[in-house]
Amino acid sequence: SLYPGRLLDTIGHILAPLKIIAFSILGITAVLWPAGTSIPAIELYQQIPFSSGFINGYLTMDTLGALVFGIVIVNAARSRGVVSVGLLTRYTVLAGLIAGLGLTLLYLSLFKLGSSSGILTPDAQNGAVILHAYVQHTLGGLGSVFLAALIFIACIVTAIGLTCACAEFFSQYLPLSYRALVFILGIFSMLVSNLGLTHLIQISIPVLTAIYPPCIVLVALSFTLRWWHNATRIMPPVMLVSLLFGILDAIKASPFEQLLPTWLQHLPMVEQGLAWLLPSVLVFIGVGLLDRLYGSSDKV
Repeated sequence: SLYPGRLLDTIGHILAPLKIIAFSILGITAVLWPAGTSIPAIELYQQIPFSSGFINGYLTMDTLGALVFGIVIVNAARSRGVVSVGLLTRYTVLAGLIAGLGLTLLYLSLFKLGSSSGILTPDAQNGAVILHAYVQHTLGGLGSVFLAALIFIACIVTAIGLTCACAEFFSQYLPLSYRALVFILGIFSMLVSNLGLTHLIQISIPVLTAIYPPCIVLVALSFTLRWWHNATRIMPPVMLVSLLFGILDAIKASPFEQLLPTWLQHLPMVEQGLAWLLPSVLVFIGVGLLDRLYGSSDKV
């Protein structure tokens, strides 16, 4: 992370291919040699499967990663002498498409693995327990070694890229050098990682529940920029509303739920953790009509 200009040499030529090979082996193994037949989903996923999967999908942090890794991709391309805006856009889009396809195939294989391997650990607290049980069941003693290597490679690649992106971003706004921020972020991450996966998930859910809605809105609205006379009338209000209601969802998902007024706990879709969705759509419709009404005028 201290040398972002070398990312293509370290990650692109060495670690990324190893990561792709390891995940390909795991995915193919999960599809061809399942541990058993699919078992019924737990009660929560039987009752509200979409919203449960949607909210727990926040934990992948794929959207957040896409937002920050764009900086890494652009800087890596620039380090190779690519300065054309058109080429930078093209490479970023291609990287996004390749990553999206790869993640889709990976998640489909993990869906298969989880649904057919739950019988190995009926009381598993998280997916990592099921994953470990599967590789041990299928690959024997070497399974644990393979899984440890896979997780190390996957995490080190993400950690390097994320540290680069965060240090690059915060160095523009804080009186700290890029190298200092790399060390600070590394030490902070090392301390947090020792909390354990289950505890990290418990802490992460309220935080991600608050910050994910505006990120989703940002990504969704970015595809509509050409529709509007003035995009600044659209993006900030909708993102602000999604953030405010996302914070309410986060409080409800935390131990401080009792602090919420009673009427807030009766908002549409609040039980599914999606209280932000309807207000965001309504504000989007409202500001969209205003944009059409005022046209290209600077008045709001």
